[in-house]
Amino acid sequence: MLSIDNVPIYGSTCLVGKMAAYGSGIKRKFSVSLKNDNTSDTPENLNDTSDDEHFLSSVTNDEDSSDADDDHELDESDEDDDVEGESGSEDSGASSLGKETTTKDEDYESDSDYSEYGSEEIDQEEERSAEGLEGSEVSYEDEVKESDQLKLLFKMKRTCSSKIKKSNTENSSNISQITSKNKIFNKERQVDENETTKQIDDEYKSDSSDEEDIRSTVGNIPMNWYDDYTHLGYDWDAKKVMKPLKQDELDSFLKRMEDPNFWRTVRDPQTGQDVVLCDADVDIIQRLQAQKIPDANFDDAAPWVEWFTSEVMKTPIVRVPDHKRSFLPSRVEARKVAKMVHAIKMGWMKPQEEKKESHEPKFFMLWQTDEGVEHMRRIQNHIPAPKRHLPGHAESYNPPPEYLFDKRELKEWNKLRTAPWKRKLHFVPQKYNSLRSVPAYDRFVNERFQRCLDLYLCPRARKMRLTIEPEDLLPQLPNPKDLQPFPTVMSMVYEGHTDMVRSIAVEPKGQYMVSGSDDLTVKVWEISTGRCVRTIPVGGIVRSVSWCPNQALSLIAVAADRKVLLVNPGVGDHLICSKTDSLLDEAPEQDVVVSERVKTAVQWEQASEDIWKNGIRIIISHFKEVRQVTWHGKGDYFATVMPEGQNRSVVIHQLSKRRSQVPFSKSKGLVQCVLFHPVRPFFFVATQKIVRVYDLAKQELVKKLHSNSKWISSIAIHPGGDNLLVGTYDRKMLWFDLDLSTKPYQTLRLHGTAVRGVAYHRQYPLFASGSDDRSLIVCHGMVYNDLLQNPLIVPLKRLSNHESYNDFGIFDVIFHPTQPWVFSSGADKTIRLYT
Repeated sequence: MLSIDNVPIYGSTCLVGKMAAYGSGIKRKFSVSLKNDNTSDTPENLNDTSDDEHFLSSVTNDEDSSDADDDHELDESDEDDDVEGESGSEDSGASSLGKETTTKDEDYESDSDYSEYGSEEIDQEEERSAEGLEGSEVSYEDEVKESDQLKLLFKMKRTCSSKIKKSNTENSSNISQITSKNKIFNKERQVDENETTKQIDDEYKSDSSDEEDIRSTVGNIPMNWYDDYTHLGYDWDAKKVMKPLKQDELDSFLKRMEDPNFWRTVRDPQTGQDVVLCDADVDIIQRLQAQKIPDANFDDAAPWVEWFTSEVMKTPIVRVPDHKRSFLPSRVEARKVAKMVHAIKMGWMKPQEEKKESHEPKFFMLWQTDEGVEHMRRIQNHIPAPKRHLPGHAESYNPPPEYLFDKRELKEWNKLRTAPWKRKLHFVPQKYNSLRSVPAYDRFVNERFQRCLDLYLCPRARKMRLTIEPEDLLPQLPNPKDLQPFPTVMSMVYEGHTDMVRSIAVEPKGQYMVSGSDDLTVKVWEISTGRCVRTIPVGGIVRSVSWCPNQALSLIAVAADRKVLLVNPGVGDHLICSKTDSLLDEAPEQDVVVSERVKTAVQWEQASEDIWKNGIRIIISHFKEVRQVTWHGKGDYFATVMPEGQNRSVVIHQLSKRRSQVPFSKSKGLVQCVLFHPVRPFFFVATQKIVRVYDLAKQELVKKLHSNSKWISSIAIHPGGDNLLVGTYDRKMLWFDLDLSTKPYQTLRLHGTAVRGVAYHRQYPLFASGSDDRSLIVCHGMVYNDLLQNPLIVPLKRLSNHESYNDFGIFDVIFHPTQPWVFSSGADKTIRLYT
């Protein structure tokens, strides 16, 4: 870089070439005149100097009008630059360049092409001017010319800088320009980093720990990604958030001894800065450590606000009046009746004697109303005749053409001859030119006779008529808005199966879901994202899946054709998955002799190595097709159903001992599904029409529930264990109160086709049903601890988002264990989540 009187000039090659064009003698005068111009205090010189000082900071004035005039002279100077630069003449301006710059300029001159800056005519003119200057003596006129050339040189210098700036961006081989540019860029970068660090320090002085720290906008990512960088992220203005200076152990120890606030200083991982906690933050942390409510002003003994009323309106569910058995007389009335009965027995009181019917003939006055009673009725209790409606346009003798019947309307009118009350009009509109053309009414005699018959046979009389609207017969149920939360909208669709999805089950923690389909696979889904985590081929149509309720095991029972597979999905906690594999790896020793009846029905097998990779751990082979598999609440026992197995259709398996047993010796019918009681040792077995309840501890039949339906499809039990929900193929949903009766407490006919799945929610008072009409109906079912208070059942929402496929709709319905969400699987190969 060349400097003239402390004014930096970029593009030293251009300047040296211009000075070499005037010869060595003129160069000396050029340097002297520069000094003279610099020392002078004229306004012009001052302006020129200011322009020179600022021309580096404004590098973008390529299009300036003042520079455009000098482009021609710049081209001339560039041509001479080539000649004089190669001659190696002693140049005072070039001598001020450093060695590094000179070397780079020589490389630049040897490699670059200056043909674009000049032409042959300009070269000849410059050679003539150079020869004349060298031969003549320096005079006053020459000095004036030199001053003019000096001004021209300054203009050229400014134009040259802009041109070189443009050539830097176009030609990346200019090493000297890149070096100078890098130096400026490094300086600017250092200034920006200092300003950013200063700005960050100023920001942290006013830091408030109550507000969210949004200085670094990188988001929730691992901060170890920035270990090899000097910054920790970027702020809102896209500037780097620099890391603070690291202190050694001695400095931190001294700071710990000297800083009184060291015990309340924490390190912010997002920005790497030390933040001093205020008294309020320290108070909150101390309250949390003491297991207290963080807000000191919160009143935990405030009076209870009852958001939902606990008083339920006592309304009848059905229209049938109460039976006489439900009448309980009061004690006072009972004493009165007892006294009367005692008095009648003792003879103190005689009942009224019955009137003896006389066998004499009875006579009635047939024309009694003609003696004046009817006349008085017409005067005192007059009944006006009903008013007829005013005639319309259709009854005119010249109606508009749109009121006349066409052939189709006339045909419909004649078709309703046997049911004239269904006609819109009791006549056919006709058109006449004038009133004089209207004939006599052809049905006059007939209608007068009908009128006389009405008066004779049906005289007008006042009768008490009770008007009951259909809405008045319905019980007054609460508004569904007062019964929230419940699912109202479809939030997610799980797609991936290629055939009907028959069964679904949710993990006890509510993070994953498993589904079984006719495409011979089982898929494990992540509920929150809808991502299919794993696909397990099972080699058969999956009719039922069930997740083990024991959270210490990661196990799924899958019923595929005649096999029940115990699968470890390998999702969730890896420690639990490895523990499950270690438990199922070795079979326990059998200390009990298995009977031939059980051996022929069920056989346990350890999975081979090729299917162990798919997650299958144990295979239980059955002698018939398995339709359902269900777990006990503790997760050790599970039951399977084979409808075609007759007296061995229900088998109960124990996982810990790998043992099976057939509980029934006689066939009670075609078993559809079974269920374990959540609390008591009860076992529910549903055949086509009856649900039997067995006590497993006493090994006896406890109760028979009569469904009054043709075919039971599915059952579900309330988490409390006192209410049972039964779905049937004849479009009904039955609610049984086990403490009340063996007959349904309520029958819900909400679906138009077969109900295939029913389910209760574990925590919320909700139950749902899915049907082949593609609709999922969510209902409110509140069960009270008071035995005298009946359950409250209110239908809430109908959700119809599934598509029909071969007359099938929804196969299975299940609730989320903790959230008020419901899942449904259908014949349209999808699983849908409603929230």
